[in-house]
Amino acid sequence: MAESRPPFRADHVGSLLRPAALKALRLEKEAGKASAAQLAAAEDAAIRDGVKLQEEVGLRGITDGEMRRKSWHMDFFTRPDLRLAGKVMRPHPIFVDAFTFLQSVTTRTAKLTMPSPSMFYTQVGRANIDRLVYPDLDAFVEDLAAAYRAEIADLYAAGCRYLQLDDVSLAYLCDQDMRARQREQGEDPDAQLELSVKLIQATLRDRPRDLTVCTHLCRGNFRSSWRAQGGYQAVAETIFTRLPYDGFFLEFDDARSGDFSPLRHVPKHARVVLGLVTSKVGTLERKDDLKRRLDEASRYLPLEQLCVSPQCGFSSTVEGNDVGATQQRGKLALCVDLAQDVWGGV
Repeated sequence: MAESRPPFRADHVGSLLRPAALKALRLEKEAGKASAAQLAAAEDAAIRDGVKLQEEVGLRGITDGEMRRKSWHMDFFTRPDLRLAGKVMRPHPIFVDAFTFLQSVTTRTAKLTMPSPSMFYTQVGRANIDRLVYPDLDAFVEDLAAAYRAEIADLYAAGCRYLQLDDVSLAYLCDQDMRARQREQGEDPDAQLELSVKLIQATLRDRPRDLTVCTHLCRGNFRSSWRAQGGYQAVAETIFTRLPYDGFFLEFDDARSGDFSPLRHVPKHARVVLGLVTSKVGTLERKDDLKRRLDEASRYLPLEQLCVSPQCGFSSTVEGNDVGATQQRGKLALCVDLAQDVWGGV
């Protein structure tokens, strides 16, 4: 049956392929050949087209396709040198205006995506956090979480009721080779996991009860490439039982993601959106194959707690994946078609 609250039976991670004209105009803007107003107008038009696409295929959760961003996460963080030499602050709203525009062009549930606070730490790292500013990380956690809470409060006041915190840092902890490299660099992956728990718990402390917050765990998505591999078992019990999310968007499009057995740790209140449809290649999956995979997953988590989506966004950066616009539409429509068959609605 269709659900009244997100995540929806057929959902999607967020980013959509950027139109070629928009990408070209962004380059012209960076070269000083186009104005900020011209770029903003082109972004507005691309968002309207992206919303129309999502609505036409039958999705209920609608994003702006991240059309205003060059990168899914670096457009949110304002420290391009990736060195923290002062207190973490949020002097002004970051994505609130973008959300307000999105909500003005759809009557369906508008979803805002932004990087998880865990991503801020992993982009900087302990070695690049000034110890005179933060001798220990407890104050860092509280300052960063407070900045996020301020952004979330303003988004909520603007009408946001569906928020997604995207995270590659937790998924990278599933990769044993990457964990080994972290240790070589002086970082303890288990300590990083604990820090992530503290950050996310503090970020979502006292959030409004009618605000649905999900996360998406990604192993890398740049022009159809990936960085990490390994099943979720290394982090499953911690993330499912200690992170206060309502839903988890998880990659399950190929063998890199492991099997479904870690889903046994998911609590009864949460939903898992299975990323069974790949956004990395254009070949369309067979619906019967996806139904079999849902059957496999339901051995570990009841079907009523499951949803389906593409495994990641189609354009985590402005370049986009090696997928065409027609293929993108087909994959989104497939998720909706599958949900109608399995659950009787989206």
